[in-house]
Amino acid sequence: MADIFKGSPLYLVTDRRLCKGKGLNPLRGLNPFKGLVAAVEKAVSAGVRFVQLREKDLPAGELLAVAMELRAVTSRRGAIFIINGRLDAALLADADGVHLGQADFAPEDARPFLAKGKLIGVSTHSLKEALQAEADGADYITFGPVCHTPSKAAYGPPAGFVELKKAADAVKIPVFAIGGMKRETIKDALSASAKGVAVITAILDGNDVGGNVKELMTELTGC
Repeated sequence: MADIFKGSPLYLVTDRRLCKGKGLNPLRGLNPFKGLVAAVEKAVSAGVRFVQLREKDLPAGELLAVAMELRAVTSRRGAIFIINGRLDAALLADADGVHLGQADFAPEDARPFLAKGKLIGVSTHSLKEALQAEADGADYITFGPVCHTPSKAAYGPPAGFVELKKAADAVKIPVFAIGGMKRETIKDALSASAKGVAVITAILDGNDVGGNVKELMTELTGC
């Protein structure tokens, strides 16, 4: 399974609120998701090969609409496309899999609905949860928040790199560090045995998504 993630150390998690106005053309009307789609297209064009659609508050119809657009964008660039929490949307959009939270159903319950080769990821916040996710059949996990970040504040204090390494060394599936991951923290995450890093703000914030990706990839790959 690890071979699937070869060349995919940078994992983009979406947040459409950071993409307002990007890629919009007022002469053609306002598409509320056009900024997000444009940002993801720039990210995958710059080298991102793993995208998770995480827009939990969207109604089912709107989520599916943006999922279909992002499926097309990621397919053109050969990027893995995962949908957070919504197995139905993942199936309808022909995503590469689904990413589950601790409050969602277990990987073993989702697996029968997915075609062979589809992926299941799980969000974990402790060594115990990491081990359980692997035992339940997850193909990969995110672990965090490793560092402080507003988007993960609800999950409590940051776990830190020591706990990240404990989890990454304890499981055989790929582990992506999440929470406060930016250029300055990437090498610490890799030293803690993470396969790569999952990021939101470090890619989507600002006006140069492609440039942000290239800076992060330089830290991840050394070139």
